[in-house]
Amino acid sequence: METKRQQKVARLLQKELAEIFQNETHLTSNQDLITVTQVNISKDLSVVRVFLSIFSTKDKMLTLNLINDKKKEIRFKLGQRIKNQLRAVPELIFYLDDTLDHLENIDNLLKK
Repeated sequence: METKRQQKVARLLQKELAEIFQNETHLTSNQDLITVTQVNISKDLSVVRVFLSIFSTKDKMLTLNLINDKKKEIRFKLGQRIKNQLRAVPELIFYLDDTLDHLENIDNLLKK
């Protein structure tokens, strides 16, 4: 169960990371649409699990690997944005959120 502080910080990080992915298109290829679907933060606010939904690309894992390669740059940009709200910038761990793919697959199976 998350505390109110964890929930507030998670919402802040989700908003800021979404803006980073929207504005900093050089982090991935320009055609990719990246949505930050969920952010979970540890109790000590030091580790953040970020779930990304990636659209407009054939190879989602390639895009996720590009994001993981630029993790330090993303963390630096996040730190610039949240420097007045948090003392330390948490470590970022990115995961691929494929729930929408599963829903689409289920819809296609039900239509048959």
